[in-house]
Amino acid sequence: MEDLSLHVLDIVENSVKAGARLVRISMTEDRQQDRLLLAIEDDGSGMDSETLTRVTDPFFTTRTTRKVGLGLSFLKAAAVGTGGDLTIESTPGKGTRVEAVFSYGHIDRPPIGRMDETMATLVACHPDTDFLYRHRAGSVEYDLDTLAMRQMLGGVPLDTPAVVDWVRTDVAEGLLDIGAGSY
Repeated sequence: MEDLSLHVLDIVENSVKAGARLVRISMTEDRQQDRLLLAIEDDGSGMDSETLTRVTDPFFTTRTTRKVGLGLSFLKAAAVGTGGDLTIESTPGKGTRVEAVFSYGHIDRPPIGRMDETMATLVACHPDTDFLYRHRAGSVEYDLDTLAMRQMLGGVPLDTPAVVDWVRTDVAEGLLDIGAGSY
């Protein structure tokens, strides 16, 4: 995958397929410590210990439509390639947390990508799932919270085109405002 936003999309899609009703996405850019942290946590079905030990193997998948599962193995390779790492914690019936650490300034670190498009796509395609997206750049942060959006919208579905367009614009402007890494 070319950028981190596509990794986020892939992992969150897996979360939703695992029954997640709430997905927390966190990206922390710490240029002083030369570190970029991506964390995705869900309240889905979780994984048993056997699945957890095999989940980064590209030739392992729980899907029946194909025989490979490349998402987490690609994310791990990208993180390790910058001197970072990937950790996965999961509890059956409680959910999963995926955390990837990258060396921020490493030449092979994937760009952050279009988180505005990723978040708009997730909201449009999964209007019944809630997303908490926090992006921190240095000491400032941007938050998107669909739980709060639902309260403000008073029953207007999140997949309404105007709402999806607002999400796309708000994320793009929010990331620019905090000086987040370039697309």
